[in-house]
Amino acid sequence: MERKPLNVLIVDDSAFSRQTIKAILQKDPDVGQIDIAFDGKDGLNKILRKKPDIVTLDLEMPGMDGFTLLRWIMENTPLPVIVISAHGGNNTVFKALQLGAADFIEKPTKRANEELRMIEQDLLRKFAALKSLKMDNLMRTLSLMEGEVVKKAVPVTRRKVEVIAIGASTGGPTAIQSILSRLPSDLHATVLISQHMPEGFTRYFAERMDSVSLLKVREARDGEPLNRGEVLICPGGHHLLLKRLGNKVCVRTIKASPGDRYVPSIDMMMQSASDIYGERVMGIILTGMGRDGVAGMKAIRDRNGLTLVESEKSAIVYGMANEAISSGVVEKVLPLEEIPFEIIKNTSSSSPYS
Repeated sequence: MERKPLNVLIVDDSAFSRQTIKAILQKDPDVGQIDIAFDGKDGLNKILRKKPDIVTLDLEMPGMDGFTLLRWIMENTPLPVIVISAHGGNNTVFKALQLGAADFIEKPTKRANEELRMIEQDLLRKFAALKSLKMDNLMRTLSLMEGEVVKKAVPVTRRKVEVIAIGASTGGPTAIQSILSRLPSDLHATVLISQHMPEGFTRYFAERMDSVSLLKVREARDGEPLNRGEVLICPGGHHLLLKRLGNKVCVRTIKASPGDRYVPSIDMMMQSASDIYGERVMGIILTGMGRDGVAGMKAIRDRNGLTLVESEKSAIVYGMANEAISSGVVEKVLPLEEIPFEIIKNTSSSSPYS
């Protein structure tokens, strides 16, 4: 069955950005009509009249800004929205993600061919993920972000997981927040996170996660030892590995190469954790598109570690999880809201109550 062309609305007050984004999206064979809006108010009117399938949205515009328009979209006519922001050095994009934006890229600021080529690859890849995005699941995930910490008794299994390796892409920040906000402070494991995200954003992502979690959350630092009850987020533009130094296990962060398909690499993180911790690793793949994580989950499974993925019932983009399931490397499939319980069940704690 032939796919219906996707109509797109570009909302941006910069003529250069509008022209650049339109030229890039015209290279996608699934894109049909592309409309332009000059600010938030114009965008609102054109959403009502044109009924686009996907919206690209600038955040800072005169008059009605992108945040106001995004709130209106999510309250009145939920649509996949990709934020195109010029502000890689602050946390405005995370505010947009919490309001319901599905993903973001950095706004083109120069006409340099190298920068435009990088933006083109990023936009087309993330735009492809939005084609299969499930808005109902996105709205449900948003409602889970401020969930209460798990407090009822959770039976501990015979497994004693010491490292929880979580990988995510499109839709990941909100899904990760929904998990971290519900984990107890006495979790006797280290959580490692590789979220596909560019350099300059992960520090603010870590700060946001730290503010909503009882666990200590920060960007991983090269050479630091692993400690229980901490969450380490791979810095953007790098890969996160583990290495053993004497009786300690430490973090190793390495700069990604220009040709690396997935950055940070979920596969590399999981394989490295499995090499050291074996059956004491839990691998978790959340929302996102592509095959990153399949090889990593296989490495964990081969060493009798636990592998689980977010189910189609809750995943915003059911790509990576589905690839892992199809490859036969997944032990459990769970909706997002049940994953914190599964983590607690498989980690020891000072009390059976969390």
